[in-house]
Amino acid sequence: MKRSLIALTILCGCSTEANHIGNPLLLPFSAISTGIGNAAYNQRRGQVEVYVKSNHTAIMMDIVNGGGDHITRAMDIAGIATEDRPARLIQLRSDQALYQTSPEALITALMVYS
Repeated sequence: MKRSLIALTILCGCSTEANHIGNPLLLPFSAISTGIGNAAYNQRRGQVEVYVKSNHTAIMMDIVNGGGDHITRAMDIAGIATEDRPARLIQLRSDQALYQTSPEALITALMVYS
């Protein structure tokens, strides 16, 4: 009985139907690809963090003025699509009071937009 239950559990994981775990035989590959994706994200976030914290005042001036070199560079580093930038700049301007006092909030917003 116990072996049947274990076999049934394993075989159910191989279903072609949608499930929350996916194919258990592919889990090691999923873990590797997730790890690589997380490493790339963390590296990009680190670069955005360094740039924003180093240039926070200039970036905030660019946001207030509706654009500029520093916010453009921050968006480049974050990987925000060029066609999305005007809308994102409007969103950043609407919350500028928050970003003025919290560089971390600005970093998070840039990463969410990317």
